[in-house]
Formats: sequence, C-alpha cells, structure tokens
Amino acid sequence: MFDPREKIVLFIDGANLFAASKSLGFDIDYRKLLEAFRKRGYLLRAYYYTALIEYLEFSSIRPLIDWLDYNGYTVVTKPAKEFTDPQGRRKIKGNMDLELAIDAMEQARTADHLVIFSGDGDFTTLVDVLQRRGRKVSVVSTLSTQPPMIADDLRRQADHFIDLISLRSEIDRHATSPVPRPTAPASSKAVVDV
Repeated sequence: MFDPREKIVLFIDGANLFAASKSLGFDIDYRKLLEAFRKRGYLLRAYYYTALIEYLEFSSIRPLIDWLDYNGYTVVTKPAKEFTDPQGRRKIKGNMDLELAIDAMEQARTADHLVIFSGDGDFTTLVDVLQRRGRKVSVVSTLSTQPPMIADDLRRQADHFIDLISLRSEIDRHATSPVPRPTAPASSKAVVDV
C-alpha cells in the first residue's frame, strides 16, 4: 500500500478523527502518528484542521493545537460559527472541508500519496480529482463502529482504506512499547577469564 520512496502528506480532519478514535475507545498520540507515517515513506507535511470557538476564555482543544503547532504539524484553524437551529437550540458549526480540499489540491503538485483522516463523504469528489491528477489517495476512518464512521462512497473511491483500529497499536497514547527481550549470549559456552 505504501512505497517507502513515496512523498506523503497527511490531512487530518480533527473533529472527525477525534470522534472516530473516541468511538473506538482510544486516544491518539500525535507524536506516534507522525512516526508511524514517517516509517511508511517520506513525510512532507501533516496538516491538522479544526474550528475554534473564539469567545471562550479556555478551550479544551487549545493545548492540543499549541502542541501540534510546535511539533511538526501545520495547524489550520478558523472561528466556529454559532447559530440557533429552527427548534431554538444553540448550535456551533465549524466545517473545515474547503480548507482541507484546497491544501490537498496544492500539495498534489509534489506529493505522491495523500492520506485523508476523515470519513466524510464530502471528500469523495476531492479524492476523485486527486486520482485523476495521478496521485494515490488513502482514507483513514473506521468501519468498526455501529454505524460505520466512513461514507461508503468515500471508502470505495479511495485507492486504499485504512481502518483506524488497525493503526491503534502504533498510535494509541496508552499503548506501551514492547518490553525488550534480553539478548542471548553469542555462544552457549561460558568464557571465564582467570
């Protein structure tokens, strides 16, 4: 699926990836995520997209955004819009699809393989256009939830679908590294220096 010679760019729909990992019962370690894709090819860039509620004095996502910004991610944000729905309920909307699509089109000039972390069916046309430009596109989301968190047309359009659960051992914040095994001596004969 990945060729180590490929130039890879990651596009992370923050809200979508957060919802998928939570529904699968794990937290993503974003340092491990970068490392996992650096092992698969030449990682050019990793974008992270999220909308922010500006009027809040403290946002629970702000520490993550700051950490990502200082640790190898290109963070793309915009203010979330607040509105009242027809039933009178206060809603917040922060769609980053357009920003992600524009960046993907720009990066398609140099990247060989674009990896979109989202199950949003709105990206199906983007994937098609990137493929017509000769680029390989993988989509990361999950079928392992009820209902699945990936749109069927997006999964079918992508060159490769990666179920997020298959990456868990590599990117789970709470996954422990394997315990190193003691190395066996080179020879079964003990050498004693007297």
